[in-house]
Amino acid sequence: MPKVLSLDEIDDKSLLIVDDDGPFRTRLGRAMESRGFEVALAESVLEAGLRLVEKVPAFAVVDLRLEDGNGLDVVQRIHQRRPEARVVILTGYGNIATAVAAVKRGAVDYLAKPADADDVEQALLSAGDLPPPPENPMSADRVRWEHIQRVYELCGKNVSETARRLNMHRRTLQRILAKRAPR
Repeated sequence: MPKVLSLDEIDDKSLLIVDDDGPFRTRLGRAMESRGFEVALAESVLEAGLRLVEKVPAFAVVDLRLEDGNGLDVVQRIHQRRPEARVVILTGYGNIATAVAAVKRGAVDYLAKPADADDVEQALLSAGDLPPPPENPMSADRVRWEHIQRVYELCGKNVSETARRLNMHRRTLQRILAKRAPR
């Protein structure tokens, strides 16, 4: 199990949370404050940029997809001004390519939503090379569903193009898209 730093050992406890989901952002902010972080909240790339002018945090939790842009741009801005900052990317659409891009831009970890405050804190404070395996990983059905949703969005929600790229019958894809996400 990787070594986890104690927040008591750290002088600067500033944390920026950037997420366009208001209730999630507020809940995570309160949970991280109760753990000892000094939290600032932002709902967009623009608002995060304004927060970064005021102060570049020691820690950040950034949603990959924001309404006005890409969370990776926020990660890059943070690391341009504070290379030692520890940034965790959150996303509902996990895939290897975006995880690699996040790490290349300076993120220390990449968590799938919904991530709880314990997971986020552990990712921010982990000093080890590899994070521990997740307590409750996504099921194979959920991973498949996430991948289909990601390709569907990348194809501009065009069912025919998505089915072609996934090498899947169009009607099968339509049935999958009509169902709720598996757990």
